[in-house]
Parts: sequence; structure tokens; C-alpha cells
Amino acid sequence: MSPEVRRDLHFNLTQAESRQHTGSPAPPGWLLFLIPSVGDLLFLAILFLLSTGVLSQKLLGDAGTGWHIRAGEQIITMHAVPRSDAFSVSTAGKPWYAWEWLYDAGIAVIHHWFGLNGIVVLTAFVIAVTFALTLRFSMRRGAGLPVALFLVLLAAAASTIHFLARPHVVTWLLLVIWFEVVDSSETSADPRRLYWLSFITLFWVNVHGGFLLGFVLCALFFLGKALEYWRMPESRNNIMQWMKALATSSALSLLVTLVNPYGYNLHLHIYRYLTDRFLMNHVEEFQSPNFHGLAQQCFAALVLVTIATLAIATRKLRTSHLLIAVFAVYSGMYASRNLPASSILLGLIIAPVLSTSIREFAERATLLRGTWRWFLSFSHRMTTMEFRLRGHLWPMLGTALLCVICFNHGSAGSMQLLDAQFSGKRFPVQAVGYVEQHHPGMPIFAPDYWGGYLIYRLYPREKVFADDRHDLYGDAFLRRYLGVIHVVPGWQKVLGDWQVNLVVLPAESSLSNILKETHQWQAEYEDETATVFRRITAPQEK
Repeated sequence: MSPEVRRDLHFNLTQAESRQHTGSPAPPGWLLFLIPSVGDLLFLAILFLLSTGVLSQKLLGDAGTGWHIRAGEQIITMHAVPRSDAFSVSTAGKPWYAWEWLYDAGIAVIHHWFGLNGIVVLTAFVIAVTFALTLRFSMRRGAGLPVALFLVLLAAAASTIHFLARPHVVTWLLLVIWFEVVDSSETSADPRRLYWLSFITLFWVNVHGGFLLGFVLCALFFLGKALEYWRMPESRNNIMQWMKALATSSALSLLVTLVNPYGYNLHLHIYRYLTDRFLMNHVEEFQSPNFHGLAQQCFAALVLVTIATLAIATRKLRTSHLLIAVFAVYSGMYASRNLPASSILLGLIIAPVLSTSIREFAERATLLRGTWRWFLSFSHRMTTMEFRLRGHLWPMLGTALLCVICFNHGSAGSMQLLDAQFSGKRFPVQAVGYVEQHHPGMPIFAPDYWGGYLIYRLYPREKVFADDRHDLYGDAFLRRYLGVIHVVPGWQKVLGDWQVNLVVLPAESSLSNILKETHQWQAEYEDETATVFRRITAPQEK
């Protein structure tokens, strides 16, 4: 066993003993059951802010939620996973990999029973559980409550960029669980828990393509352990035993990934998608983050905390943790869609080390010694109490209350607490109403980031030309589509080739302004969000 692992175990055992041998008498069991822990309060705060509070509108800020719902309805109605696209006239009959089919089917059922309110509450619940578990797992690995809570809040703030009702939030939760399973097996004498990974994989591969992150973590853990095997010959037997268990469970999990409706073809499709340089360079979520935003700045702060902690820490990171921290920083800088997962991983890794560094600094401090001692005492008391409070009554009651409110169409008595809707300021809500009334059955050309909403509102009566399923459309189609959106010379020919006769565009977009000056098109409807254009007969040249 490595010195770093021994220090971790000693620190955790010391905390466990301190929790059992405190100077104050233990409160009665019923009181511990009733008092909410900080983790419970964090869960409730996130759950209600995202369900009923100021952030509730944010969860429906991505139109892709719409096509996920309609795809799930297809699955339930047909009792089969889609093999070809049915939503777009541009790709009619083209093979489609609905790789998130299990999520789609689940939210379709929830939408049937509870509408958009149910989808918002489910998403808020998954996000709340993710960060509550991140807090708990950080403390279990040796972090003090104040430090762990600070880093979790920072990670949650960085993740708000993707607080959306889409299947990637399930990946966040499964990533936290996956990390805990592998990490705890490394520091324990029972690597058999690694075989739980195959059960997680069976669910993960059918919910979201982020299952690849689990295998990246396994590879980094394995590499870290291999380096320890080379550096510490006295521990090679234990290291090799764990490496064999990790390799076996990883191989088994890799085989489990074939248990999906598309078999190995799903892996080939994901590989082609992620290695398409045009898509990676032009899809916004795959581009590097813009650090002028608050969420991006919170991630930058988390990276700075990580660097500072590594610089001052006497309790050095395990090799595997250092590799994961480097990967998290790089992936977060590489693509904005990686910010939540990277932030969560950094919080899990840095919290115990930062807590130890603060404790060691406080013990040596001469300036403001009384303040530092008070902080250490406060942190110790809070951490001890947090582990005692295991009833989790209030999270269960809060979740049950929201379920009852959803069942009652968002109302609690005479109060309307839940009213989840796609925002009319972000989506063409009124314009789509006009299209439904005046142009039924006519295919619609609109920006891809509106396509999912149009599918939600209009399918199966009308279809779209494009939406955000970029892996379906491919780079050849998207090159021509972007040429139209950005009014590149030849855009009119593309619309003619595609036989586009009805266009819905953002009111102040470049293409919208050009169409207003083009005699072939007439603006039939306009509001603050969108303009509806219809192709008319071109005037005769003189």
C-alpha cells in the first residue's frame, strides 16, 4: 500500500474515531432523524430553485428537450427503438442512432403523466442528487464540511452553463458514482466492488454517450497505479491485484456496452461523430469556453484553487488523482460541454487535500491563531454532525411534495407553483402558433437550435429541415446549412435545391434582414422573437 493511501486511510479513520468519541453527549436518535444535514439542505435548495425558483426556466432553455420527448413517444408507441429519422424532410429515411433511447422513453412517460412540469422536476432531482453525493463523497474521503461545501458550490455554479433538461445530467450523476466506486476500491482491501461498474454501464450506455467518460477514468486510474507499481516495488503484489481487478471489470464493462439496440455500430457511429473535425469546430458546445460568462469564471476559479492547493499541499495527490485532475482541467478548457464533469471531478479530488492543507496551516499559524483554531473547531463539529445526520427525511418529503404538485398540474391549493414552459423570449412560441393555423403540413426551415422545439410543437403534422442532431445530418449538410444561416453567396440556390417555401427565423438575424429585402420572400408574421417568411412568385424581369 502506498504512503499516500496509508495517509488517506489514517485520516479517514481518525475522523471516524472523532465522530464516535466526541466530548458532547450524542443527541437522541429521533432528533438526528428530524434535523436536516447540510447535504440535505443543499439537495433541497437545488431541487426547489430549479423546479419552482428563478432557475426553473433555465432547464427548458434547449430545444433538444422537445425532440427527445417526441422520440420517446415513438419508442413507446411502436415498441421499438427508431432506426431511421422521422422528424426531418432533409434526412427522411436516413439511418438514425437514437443512442439516448432509454432516457427518451422515460421522459416521454413522465411528459404523458405530468407534462413539462414532470420533466423539469426530474431534471432538478438528478442535478440535486449529483451535487449532494459529490459533497458526501468528498467528506467521506477526508474533506472538512466547509471546504467540501465551498468546492461543491463552485462546481455547481460552473455547471449552470448546462443546467438543461437533457440526458447529459444523468451522465453527471453516473460519473460521480463511477468515480466513487473505482476510487474507494483503490483505497480499500476489497476490489470486488469494481464489478458494480458493469451494472452501471448497462444503464449508462443506453442513456447517454457520456459512458465513454467512465472508461477514461478507468484508464487514468490504471495508468496511475502502473506508475506506482514501477516506483514502489515493496507494494507490487497489492498493486498488481488491484490492477487485475480493474482491468477485468473494465473489460467486462466494455462488453456490456454492446448491449444496446445498435450493437457495435453505436461505437462506430460515436467514433465517426467525435472525430469529425468540421462538427467539432463548428458545434458551439464543442468549442472552448468563453470566460466572460459567470459559469466559465467559476470553472476558472476552481482551476486556480486546484493549482494553489497542489502548490502548497504537503499531502500529495495520488498519481491517479493527479492524472484525473490534469484531464479535468484540459477537457474543461477544450470544450464548454465538459465544464460540469470537469468541475465535479476537480471538486472530488481537491477537497480532501485542501482540507488537510488548511488544517496543517492553522496548526502552524501565529497570526490570528485564535481565528484559525475557531475555524478548525467549527469545521470539526460541523463535519462530525454531518456524518451523524443520516435520516434524510426532508429530501424525501421535499421530493414527495413536488411529485404531488406535479400530479395536481403544478398547483398547491390555489397557488400555481409549477408552470414549466418553453420561453417565448427564447423560442418562436407565437410564430409557431401562426404556422399551425395558416400553413399546416408545410416543412419549415429554421435555425437548428429551434428545430427541437418545432418538432415538439408540430410533429407529426409538419417536419423541419434541421435540428441539433448534428451526428444525424453530417458535415456535408451542415456546411450548406451554415452557408444559408450566415448568408454566404449561393444561399438562395441552397434554399431552392431544398425546396424551402416556409422559413422561421430570429427577428434580428442576418438572414431575416436579407429576406425582408428579397422579392422572392414575404414576411407574413413578426414579433419580438421570430419572423415567418413565405416564398412568393418572383417578379418578372423587365
